[in-house]
Amino acid sequence: MTRLALCLLAAYGVFMLYTSVALGWRGFGVSPSVGGARRRRGGVQQWLTQAGLEGVRPSQFLAAVAVILVVVTALAYALLGAIVPAVAIGAFAATYPSVSYRNRRRRRRQTTAEAWPRMIEEMALLTGSLGRSIPQALFEVGARGPEEMRPAFAAAQREWLLTTDFSRTVAVLKSHLADATADSACETLLVAHDVGGTDLERRLAALVDDRVADVQDRKDALAKQAGVRFARRFVLIVPVGMALAGLSIGNGREAFRSPAGQMAALVAVAVVVACWLWSGRIMRLPDEERAFE
Repeated sequence: MTRLALCLLAAYGVFMLYTSVALGWRGFGVSPSVGGARRRRGGVQQWLTQAGLEGVRPSQFLAAVAVILVVVTALAYALLGAIVPAVAIGAFAATYPSVSYRNRRRRRRQTTAEAWPRMIEEMALLTGSLGRSIPQALFEVGARGPEEMRPAFAAAQREWLLTTDFSRTVAVLKSHLADATADSACETLLVAHDVGGTDLERRLAALVDDRVADVQDRKDALAKQAGVRFARRFVLIVPVGMALAGLSIGNGREAFRSPAGQMAALVAVAVVVACWLWSGRIMRLPDEERAFE
């Protein structure tokens, strides 16, 4: 009975931690309010879109988390022979999709951020010296952009061909890219298209300067964190190596099955997870807020 209570308590704690970090839920309930749930679903879907996973629904993402939880928990139980630390290890492993998608999102946003200054300069050249219309320049530049961005520009071009409504076209592009720089560039082009004027090139040049400065600052910050990020991996490698060594010495496997051993293993896993999450949080660079969603 005690083991079951500990397992349930550990599972609930991991659930609260995961939903707080990955989904932004607050409170002690098993789900947020209805209005909050809608906002969170939209946030999760935008997060997946920024990772290049537009076709993945939040339910599919949670299903992948559940599968990893069950599989890793079973493997850990087979290795340790103790249910409490096995559940804790499985719950920690279940955060892998979240971490993987976040890294993929970061790499994709870094690629697009580095590409936007060049693309904006090309648009300024096409709309200025070469006399292209703003929609035509946008689609020409997007067709030559990074591979990750081309589907978004293709969808926007289809919308333009169907409706010739540049406002709706820009909305489609912003929805697919889900990026602050894309929002700024698209809104600048939309205002220029609707209002007209001769200062579009100056506005785009100012936007390029701002984007180049932001990209360079982020590169410098990541370069300074390179050594710390490498050392952070030892938070996982060293405890796992020590646990495996302990299993092979004497009655190490039996020690994990005792109540004291399971509690000690649970505390150890919790400390490792806390250190991993804490170090990741203090090294996380702030995301630029989208002002024109």
